[in-house]
Amino acid sequence: MSNDIVLNNNTPWAEIPSMILPAYLETWTMVGIVMILVILIGGVIGITLFNSSERGLFANTKLYGVLNGIVNIGRSLPFLVLMAAIIPFTKWVTGTTIGISAAVVPMTIAGIPFFARLVENALNELPIEMSAVGRVSGGTSLQIIQHVQLRESLPSLVSAVTLNLIAMIEYSAIAGTIGAGGIGYLAILYGYQRFDHHIMIATIITLIVTIQIVQFIGNRLSTSLKHA
Repeated sequence: MSNDIVLNNNTPWAEIPSMILPAYLETWTMVGIVMILVILIGGVIGITLFNSSERGLFANTKLYGVLNGIVNIGRSLPFLVLMAAIIPFTKWVTGTTIGISAAVVPMTIAGIPFFARLVENALNELPIEMSAVGRVSGGTSLQIIQHVQLRESLPSLVSAVTLNLIAMIEYSAIAGTIGAGGIGYLAILYGYQRFDHHIMIATIITLIVTIQIVQFIGNRLSTSLKHA
């Protein structure tokens, strides 16, 4: 007879919704805060990247080189490595290394360069003549950016936000390894450490369904804007 004892640690299915819902709300709180920061900061960097390039409104080789280098470095590190590497900085900023606030810092740092590049790529899809027409019409750089570049690239920008949002949901799950809360933390604490297969299955299904819904909504919105 084997000395191994197999314990049934599975949470009853009826109790899983009461555990999943609070974790799910934590995930969206985390992702929501990050996306606001990423869109604001990453958007400005992406716009500056494009307009300081040769195709932009204020071409500046040095500025573009610096920003391009920063974005490339930011996108080079896997999120798990980045999250571990900046723990001292995260603690300095938030005063803690666990919880939602501790996850927001590395997620934001990872999301900003990713979104900045997506914005630059979206603006690069525009015909170069559009900015030139804006100049001829007497528009300032800010007016051209607002009313020509951003408006005309809106479908691509929506796709960029969708892609970045999905990445942040995935990052929030990884952040569960540092006790950040949310679906990822639930999967690690119960599904992995306590061998609770019901929790693991429920968290996986929740993440898959969430990402499918986000992608569907993003695709529909982008398509509708193209035909507007």
